[in-house]
Amino acid sequence: MRILWTLLKVIVGLAIAIPVSFFVLALVAGVLGVLLGLVMVAFKLAIIGGAAYGVYRLVRHMLAPAPKPRAPAPRELPASDPYYDAAMRELNSELGQTAR
Repeated sequence: MRILWTLLKVIVGLAIAIPVSFFVLALVAGVLGVLLGLVMVAFKLAIIGGAAYGVYRLVRHMLAPAPKPRAPAPRELPASDPYYDAAMRELNSELGQTAR
């Protein structure tokens, strides 16, 4: 009798577990299918965007070539800072050095 009761519990458990596992398997397959579809759409958009960018760069290069780079004009050095000069004189006098 104990074996029959255990067998009945196993049968009832499998009767519940098998349909639920089919439902879970179908749900996982659907989610993976949606994710795979989104990846494919993103890949297609990336390919189309890359091709469009290449065409844009080609047309831009052919119609409006970039100007030749010019060397930047050298900047003039700023005039000597009177505060810096005064600080250096004071430091030199404190260290006992002569001014240059």
